[in-house]
Amino acid sequence: MRSSPTTGRAKDRFALNRAAAFFKEIRIEHTLFALPFAYTGAIFAAGGIPRLHALIWITLAVLGARTAAMAANRYLDREIDARNPRTANRELAAGRLDPAVMLWACGAGLVLLTISAWELNPLCVKLLPVAALGAIFYPLCKRYTWLTHFVLGAVDALAPLGAFIAIRGGIDLSAVLLFLAVTVWVAGFDVIYALMDFAVDRAQTLSSLPARFGERTARSWATGLHALMIVLLTAAGLAGHAGKLYVLGVLAAGVLLLAEIRALEREPDIFALNDLVFKANMAFSVVFFATTAVAFSLG
Repeated sequence: MRSSPTTGRAKDRFALNRAAAFFKEIRIEHTLFALPFAYTGAIFAAGGIPRLHALIWITLAVLGARTAAMAANRYLDREIDARNPRTANRELAAGRLDPAVMLWACGAGLVLLTISAWELNPLCVKLLPVAALGAIFYPLCKRYTWLTHFVLGAVDALAPLGAFIAIRGGIDLSAVLLFLAVTVWVAGFDVIYALMDFAVDRAQTLSSLPARFGERTARSWATGLHALMIVLLTAAGLAGHAGKLYVLGVLAAGVLLLAEIRALEREPDIFALNDLVFKANMAFSVVFFATTAVAFSLG
């Protein structure tokens, strides 16, 4: 028996709604957040703009890794999210999305990451288990240690490090410094993000820097980590012989730090603060990538 046009449209709307719910869960904007620094790592390795073939596979590798990481995060944290008023309405936590979808997404992301690594560099393939395990299991850290922010930072920092390896086939001091800079950068704004769940994390005995040391200390740590990022980015530029315009990217990091200090001091609404911090850091990643690209291109 044929389905009616109305039934067909209803099925289409349902499929579109499920797809929208899925993309909302895995936060595709987080992939866009990670890409500029991945490209920065590739530029450091190439000493300029890399070949398009490499950039395409680096993009797909980041897409695969971030999809796997976010899907694993949502799947492993679905019960924790359901008990948190801030996250209880997430599609998976609210039961509107089948948990199996996230398992399939995680698997698909890892397959894409594997294919991309294979296309890029033999060393990338050898190091693939490190990236895969980090992406999948970092959500579990919050159950055991307040260092979870640094684990997340290191996982995200694998993007520029992996991109560097993809181009160069190895690492040098500039790659290590860039990895450390991104690690503390991500850890810093993740500490601010964790402030939203300060009371809930303590109630659920989950570990975070705010839950362990208090809100005031956490705000100081966030500022200190982003100040350290500036030092590490400067050192990476010196080690990588970046051009003079690279300094503009470092200055952008300084402007970001000053804006965050001002926001941390004056914004009592932690949810509004996180929105400001996310947008500011997103803008910084793009500006830093652009100035780095120009600096290396012009020498």
